[in-house]
Parts: sequence; C-alpha cells; structure tokens
Amino acid sequence: MAATPRFRNDADAASDAGPHRGAAPEPDSTDRKDASADRKHPVDETLPPLKMFTSGLQHVAAMYAGVVAPPMIVGPAVGLTAKETAFLMGASLFTAGIATLLQTLGFWRIGARLPFVNGVSFAGVTPMVAIGKDSGHDGIAVIFGAIIVAGLLGFLLAPYFCKLVRFFPPVVTGTVITLIGVSLLPVAFTWSQGGNAKAADYGSTTNITMAAVTLVIVLALRKLLRGFLQQIAILLGLIVGTLIAIPVGITDFGAIKDADLIGFPTPFHFGAPQFEIAAIVSMSIVMLVCMTESTADMLALGRIVDRPADERTIEGGLRADTLGSAISPLFDGFMCSAFAQNIGLVAMTKVRSRFVVAAGGGILIVLGLVPVAASVIALVPLPVLGGAGIVLFGSVAASGIQTLATAALEKGENALIVAAAVGVGLIPIAAPEFYHSFPKDLLVVLDSGISTGCVVAIVLNLAFNHLGKRPDPQPSEREQSPAPADPVAAH
Repeated sequence: MAATPRFRNDADAASDAGPHRGAAPEPDSTDRKDASADRKHPVDETLPPLKMFTSGLQHVAAMYAGVVAPPMIVGPAVGLTAKETAFLMGASLFTAGIATLLQTLGFWRIGARLPFVNGVSFAGVTPMVAIGKDSGHDGIAVIFGAIIVAGLLGFLLAPYFCKLVRFFPPVVTGTVITLIGVSLLPVAFTWSQGGNAKAADYGSTTNITMAAVTLVIVLALRKLLRGFLQQIAILLGLIVGTLIAIPVGITDFGAIKDADLIGFPTPFHFGAPQFEIAAIVSMSIVMLVCMTESTADMLALGRIVDRPADERTIEGGLRADTLGSAISPLFDGFMCSAFAQNIGLVAMTKVRSRFVVAAGGGILIVLGLVPVAASVIALVPLPVLGGAGIVLFGSVAASGIQTLATAALEKGENALIVAAAVGVGLIPIAAPEFYHSFPKDLLVVLDSGISTGCVVAIVLNLAFNHLGKRPDPQPSEREQSPAPADPVAAH
C-alpha cells in the first residue's frame, strides 16, 4: 500500500517561518499520527449516493452478459424450457449479487474486501453440460449437488491454498494478468459479431460496425469528459451505443415484453440436490481452477488499487468465492468466481471503492428479484457490449504488461518464464481444438489459458528461481573470486 500523505497544517507553516510571537505550539507526534490514521484508503472510501449507484450500475452492465450466458447454455442442454431457463438466469443474477456482497463487505474472515465482482464461472459450463446430458431429467439437481460439495471442499482448502501467494512474484502475476486480459478479448470479439455463431447476422457488417462505433464513443468520452463523467464513460458509451442501435434494428425489446414484474428465486425450485461421485469430482476440479484464477485476479486487483493482496486477503477472498458457490445452488444458481472484466473497469475508471462494487452487488440482487428490471439491462445489444469490452479487457492486459515491466526480465531466466507461460496460455485461444483428443476431465483445466499459463509460470519460476539456486557468496569469497572480464573493455 502506498504511504499515506502527510497533510500540511498551520503548525507546519509556523515552523517553516521560524519562531515568532504568538506562534501556535506544534502538535505532538501522536496528534499527527491520529490525523494520518483518519485518512481512509480509497478502497474503503464511500462515495455520494448518485455516484455510488451509477458506478455500481456500470459494473453490472460490464458483467451482465457474462452472468446470464452460462445458464443460457446449460439450461437448454439439460432439457429446461425457455421459461425455466429465464428463471435460471434470474437466479444467477441474484446469487452473483450475494457472492459480490460477501466479497466486498465480508464478515469474520470471509471476503477480500476489495472492489471484487463475483459471478457465474465460465469454467464450469462444459462439465455442467456433460453432467446434465449423462444424468437425464435429474441433470440440474445433480449439477447443484456437485457444486454444493465442491464449494464446501474449497472453503476448507482456502487457508492452505492462499499460501501459494509466495509463488506469485511479479514475473508470475504479470504473466497471468496479461493472460487474463488476452483470454477475455475473444469474448469481446464474439459479442462484437453478435454473440450467437448460429445466427444469420453473426459477424455481419452491421454488428461489427456497431461495435466499432461504441468503441470510438467510449474512447472519445474518456478523452473529452472530466471528473465523474469520465469515470462512467463506459456506462455512457453503452447507453449511447444502445440508443444508436435502436434505429439500426439490433435492439431486442422482447425481453421486456415477456418479463415478470416480480420473481423470487425459490429455493430448490428444480428439486432437492442430488449427489453423484463422478459429478462431484468433476466440479471439484472446476473449483480448484476457479480458486487459481481468483488468486491471480486478487493479486492483479491488489496492484491496481494499490493495496497488495497478502495471504489473509486471498484467504478471505477464496472463502467468499467458495461459500458463495456453496450457497448459490440453494437459490438455483451456479458456481461463482471472480469476474476479470470488472478489474479492467476499475483500472480504467480509477474508482477503487469496494462500496461501489457492493452497490453493484445490491443491484444484481434487485435484478434477480425483479425480472423486468433485469430485462432493461438486457436491452444493450451484444455488439455494443463487445465494443466496450475491447477497452475493458485490453485494460487488464495493459495492467499485466505494467507489472511485467517491474519483473526484472533481464535477470536470469525470467524472460523465458514469460515466453513459455504466455505461449502455453495462448493455445486455447489461438487453437481451440488443440486438446480435442485429451480426456474430458482434463479439458476443464487445459481449455483455460489462464489456468495453464498460471501453472506453467509457477512451475518454471520454482525451477529457475528457487530450486537448486546457489546462495550468494560471502564477501570474503567474492573478494577471492576473479572479476569477470568486461566484454566492452576487451574490445
């Protein structure tokens, strides 16, 4: 954390001017310490209500599509009707709000207490679809049972898993943060094309043009606006882009027409959870993947907000992740984990208050309880969201590059560590079918470039910078050792 600035007071001015009659006595050091202690870190600051709401709404807009996409995929795959799938989407919004509040506000030793957004993890989509197909009509109940067990196991492992933070120096964190941003960019590209590869207008000139227009609007607003308006440039860009998209004809108002006014996610709406060993093992692997990605995300966010994430912060964050995941199926939601796109939003807007994100969590809960309100957010066309996403996700990658700039790549094999980890991490992005012949259980890890790149970076950092590393010679040994020849002087 950056050192707290010391405020200049009247006593300081008096001492600078030298002794004079009537000078106020200088307060003792205890008073100065108390004044410094009163200044809150930006992460713990509360903002005016309007600014809190609009900034929180901006976070919701950035992550809304990511929350509703998994239930949109899993619902039909396990045989749910359109209405049941819509119910699943509302439940996912509701549980994402609960998980976000656990993460930002926290209690006891639960919660990272950082501006950290939680939502439905994409990592679980493929195994959940596989579980649903194998389990038939009871597929959704088996999925929920497996998530509950995996969440509880992850909660128990959190105090031990967080100790891995010592293996995340800048060469590792910078690599992983860069991979997080780069791995998210294809999502923005897919949104920019329309989101649904089977749709007739997927990749059309209209969709891509709308994404480009939104991108230009966001960049222009960031350049031209100042203060608070500049901070919500993403939200303003989404609003302007949506308004432009209405006459273009790519805004769908059907969601508002079909939405209910009130809709509480009834506990165990799809029946009591069922527990099957194979499904539990599969989702436990997903839980470990999510914990790895969340650890990297917390380290990234800690650097961005100037409050580095230590072991205790990561432990609290992982507990919030896993507890939120264990609670989520009770209200018909899925496994929750960090949303990296919102880290890009924090980096871009410079709004570091965790209470802003907590407001976003509250908005998510309301959206889950009021489907008609959720449908208003759903008005934002995916091409518009994709144009803004390019800036958001690119900001995450830029933060990783900034971290790598402090990683001393000129020393030892650090550059080689980055090269190998980034190369392996890009495989699922550049060649999505690269691991097609591997067992399905391994694909949970291999299809995540963030996870594979993170593992490679950690292993190589251990191999090159820890294992077998010779201790520095003692001063007497250095004096006896001949000085290496200077190649420049030799020529």
